[in-house]
Amino acid sequence: MKYDICSIPISEVFEPKDGCPICRLRDLLETRMIEYITGAAMMEPDVRIETNKAGFCLDHYRLCMKQHKHLSVALTMQSRLAELDKQVFGDGLLPKDPAKQGKAAMDTLKSCFVCNQIDENMDRMLENACLVWLRERDFRTLFNEQPDLCLPHFGLLSEAAGRVLKKKDRADFCKEAAAISRRSLQALKADIDHFCRMYDYRNRSENADWGTSKDSPERSIRYLTSRTVEK
Repeated sequence: MKYDICSIPISEVFEPKDGCPICRLRDLLETRMIEYITGAAMMEPDVRIETNKAGFCLDHYRLCMKQHKHLSVALTMQSRLAELDKQVFGDGLLPKDPAKQGKAAMDTLKSCFVCNQIDENMDRMLENACLVWLRERDFRTLFNEQPDLCLPHFGLLSEAAGRVLKKKDRADFCKEAAAISRRSLQALKADIDHFCRMYDYRNRSENADWGTSKDSPERSIRYLTSRTVEK
C-alpha cells in the first residue's frame, strides 16, 4: 500500500544543505505519515485494516499523542485492541496454548504501521536519489556539497546504490557518499576530544573556550543513530 502524501522531491531534502539530507527525508516522511494517520485516514477502511494488524511502536504512539488528536488515537486503539484480542487470545471458544499466546503477544510488539510505511518509501526514494545522481550533473554537485551524512543513512544509501547502479557507478557513488560521512565523523571526533579536554581541571575557568564542542555528544548520537536525543 502506497500513499501519495509520501511523495517528496529529492531536491527538497538536499537543497537546504543543513545536516544530513536523509535524516531530513526520514523526518519529513514521518511527520507527514503521523499527520495523515491522526487525520482523515482514521475514516479510511483500508488504512484502519492495516493499522489494526500492525499497530504502532512506542515512538510513533508518542508522536501521535503529540498531535493532540486523542479521539483519533482512541479510535485506532479501539479497533487495534479488538484485533489483538483475536490475534493473541483467540475467540475465547477454544483453549489456546499459553506458550503460543505469549509468542503471539511478543510478535505483536515487533510491528508498526508508520515504521513500515517509512521504510518502504525510504527504500524507493533512496534508490531514486542514486539514479538522479547518476543522470543529473547538477544534482551530483549538490550531493557533494552536503555538509553531513549520518552513519546509518550512509549505509542505507550504499545499499540502495547496490540495487540500482552498475558496479562502477556504485563504487563512484559510495566513494562520494563515504567522503561526506567521514568528514562528519572527523569533525565530531575533534569536537568530542575538545569536549572531554574541557573537563580537565586546568580548563575549568569561566572564560574557557568550548568552541563548537558543547553539543558534540548530542550531535555524535545523531550521527551514530540518525536520531536526536531530548535533553
